Amino acid sequence: MNEWLLVSIGTAGILIIIACVLIFWAWKQRKEGRMREPNYRVFFILGFVWIPIGIVFLIQAAVLGIAFIGLGIAYMAIGLANKDKWNP
Repeated sequence: MNEWLLVSIGTAGILIIIACVLIFWAWKQRKEGRMREPNYRVFFILGFVWIPIGIVFLIQAAVLGIAFIGLGIAYMAIGLANKDKWNP
């Protein structure tokens, strides 16, 4: 069997297990009432950082750069839309 296929299957399996653990943890936090309001200022900062990273990656790998720029714009929009809820 091709070794890249085994690596891909193993990586996908590990990611699925991690996703299941994170979903269970979030579900448990919500059930216990310990969920907190997101820090929207962090969304804005992430967006502010990811846009220049996307520009750099745009030079190297166009698809990855466009993805980073898109995520950066989305995060900045989320942060700015909830500016009244920013934690000091």
